[in-house]
Amino acid sequence: MTTSATSPASDPRLDDIARSCVVLHIRMTARAVTRAYDEAMRPSGLKITQFVLLSALSTGHWRSITELAERFALERTSLTRNLQLLAAEGMVEPVAGRGRAAVYAVTEKGREAIAAAIPFWRAAQDKIETGFGEERWRETRDALKALRRAARGAR
Repeated sequence: MTTSATSPASDPRLDDIARSCVVLHIRMTARAVTRAYDEAMRPSGLKITQFVLLSALSTGHWRSITELAERFALERTSLTRNLQLLAAEGMVEPVAGRGRAAVYAVTEKGREAIAAAIPFWRAAQDKIETGFGEERWRETRDALKALRRAARGAR
């Protein structure tokens, strides 16, 4: 067995990664925020991911699953799986799209679920915005948009 003169635990680069890695901090924050919303929305029976997806679909602005996946930076397969789960619950249904493009529409049951969940979403949103600061959130939201643009440009 060979060991290096510098053990990984004492490698200063690892401390730098823990302090500055964009993806680490974004993912930790995303998980914490998702947990907070899921907890607040538990009485509605929807997870925040389901609520956001249903809300986006209810606008009717999407011509395909691919377009929706790209807009929300989701893997198409993950989005398809989530749509199938919502379809199995009767909250969305496939509808005819242009060409071979798959499109889903929110059903009456889905619209009722959205309406029932909005107060829980609003409570979570207000709690986080108040705790973080409304102006700070607006600045952070704009910074996150810029970060997404930078990440797309890095591909």
